[in-house]
Amino acid sequence: MSRKKKILFLYFELAGYTVACMRHLADKCNAEVHVVNYPVNSVAPFEFSFGENITTYNRSDYSTEKLIQLTEGINPDLIYVCGWADKGYLAVCKHIKKRIPVVMTLDNIWKGNLKQRIASFIAPFYLTRLFTHCWVPGAPNAEYAKRLGFKSDQLLQGMYCADVDLYNNYYNQTKTSKENKFPHRFIFVGRYTELKGTNELWNVFSNLTDEERKGWELHCLGKGHLEENFPKKAFIKNVGFVQPHQLSSTINDTGIFILPTHYEHWGVVVQEYALAGYPLVCSTTTSAATAFLTENENGFYCEPKNEASLKEAILKIINSDDATLISMMHKSHAKGNSNTPQKWSETLLQLIKS
Repeated sequence: MSRKKKILFLYFELAGYTVACMRHLADKCNAEVHVVNYPVNSVAPFEFSFGENITTYNRSDYSTEKLIQLTEGINPDLIYVCGWADKGYLAVCKHIKKRIPVVMTLDNIWKGNLKQRIASFIAPFYLTRLFTHCWVPGAPNAEYAKRLGFKSDQLLQGMYCADVDLYNNYYNQTKTSKENKFPHRFIFVGRYTELKGTNELWNVFSNLTDEERKGWELHCLGKGHLEENFPKKAFIKNVGFVQPHQLSSTINDTGIFILPTHYEHWGVVVQEYALAGYPLVCSTTTSAATAFLTENENGFYCEPKNEASLKEAILKIINSDDATLISMMHKSHAKGNSNTPQKWSETLLQLIKS
């Protein structure tokens, strides 16, 4: 029997979907997985189940010297590094000297601002000396990676992947109920911040007339500093933060996913709710929507920071008949399955083989 491949993740804040991919890598692909990570963010207090085949380490317990010692002790076949902000992580990469695949991840998109232009001038002289590859979520992020000095054959896509099994199960559990009676409720999932567009969303929905709203509701899942501004409307419900594995009743009772964010590096939540069978309403600056939303096919776009555009998209949904929404539901589900933990794992393992 061949030796297990060892993969070391040098991570910042973990999310449930990342842990699901790591579990697939460890349990289904027979890899030995080691994860150094920062504490969970209090605004998104996810609870993780790593299983028996993943070893975790608290970043705060490791100096740069100890990180290098840990790496030498593990003797990995591949190192996965979140970005280039942690100097200790970069020191590990420098120590390895590209003896094995060293993958940097990047989820920013190219905006062309001064900070990015400076980075694009400097980075090619050092990033490509530390990393063999750059892994990005999708096409909107690839341009920035190229400007940082990575060649096309060093670029990988599909860095972010939802917990496909979990959200496929939600789809299977609720599709018959929704086909019989489609829920006339929008759902927003995210932090209550200006960046996520919650102010515009709450304003638009609060100001719909009864004739425009036609009995539709808005349910919001999350928390954040704007919570004190939450509308006091019977048809807008603050559900609060909910762990992903506790969403059954919420997914059964809601029908349309909405994310009017001002700017989103990617947005795995878009894939999650596509998998669960939701027609989508997203801003044009939601990068993940480029992979999971096709206008008029499984949802609608709106312009960011534009309440008139957001209202127009909301009304398109409200004025659609249930048959159309059900058709969108199934199309979203199909699109959501275009990236899976199996593909995610194979991307890493293929680098080791090559």
